Amino acid sequence: MSTVSTVTLTQSNPAEIAAGILQQARERARRERLSYAGVVHPEDAWALVSSGTAILVDVRSAEELKFVGHVPNAGHAAWQIGTPLAPNPDFLADLERAASAKDQVILLLCRSGKRSAAAARAATAAGYISVFSVLEGFEGDLGTGSQRGSVNGWRHRGLPWVQD
Repeated sequence: MSTVSTVTLTQSNPAEIAAGILQQARERARRERLSYAGVVHPEDAWALVSSGTAILVDVRSAEELKFVGHVPNAGHAAWQIGTPLAPNPDFLADLERAASAKDQVILLLCRSGKRSAAAARAATAAGYISVFSVLEGFEGDLGTGSQRGSVNGWRHRGLPWVQD
């Protein structure tokens, strides 16, 4: 997977930072012909959430949130449910409860970025117009020994998270 360089956070205007991040994400979406608004790096996702520009919705299962950890105050709309990770028939209803409007900037987070991309496609098809997938996900790509968390991802980058 290719990477996107993050927008520098040395700018003094949070609105400019947010606009730059979203513009970069939308440009990448056009280049890669994504059917949803775009993709953002974890640090950029946190900048958007911290500035109040976007909401973060975790699309992992309830079990993953409980046993692996989660971002404080993130919404939850599981793309798949249970330990077999079966499709969640209530995903769109759950997303509607997590997001206040279909035109709100919504950042979807999963384990590694694959489910959040699928969920972003489904949300866009359902009329959400500004849905982004968080690259690398919460745990990141597999590293040595086929384990996650040592290469990239939300936790690896030192962004806020908690474990119940």
